Amino acid sequence: MAQYAVLIYSKDSAHAPDATAETSEEVAACDAHADALRSGAVMTAAWAFTPREKAKAVREAGISDGPYVDAQHVVAGVYILEAPDLDAALAVARTNPVIGQGGGVEVRPVHSGGLVTG
Repeated sequence: MAQYAVLIYSKDSAHAPDATAETSEEVAACDAHADALRSGAVMTAAWAFTPREKAKAVREAGISDGPYVDAQHVVAGVYILEAPDLDAALAVARTNPVIGQGGGVEVRPVHSGGLVTG
């Protein structure tokens, strides 16, 4: 089965130490979604990222604070799906709750790799 990376875009990561009740509800919805994908053996790996202010951008000129691209939405996480084809992967990705929370997702076929350690 083919693998697809689903990049999660949001105004920021809801995984912050100063999370509010609203962000806690958003995280709970995303966690429930992840549990459903995991129990259905569709999602094979997932990572939630810390807020954008913890990011460092590395360029030839040096290291700077913040994400590499300064945009309204940032990559808040990523997960890997196994699906028979792109249409099936898109159907699964459309169920991500971040879409109803003002964010969105991007689906990309995985070309190669797959090494995950610890």
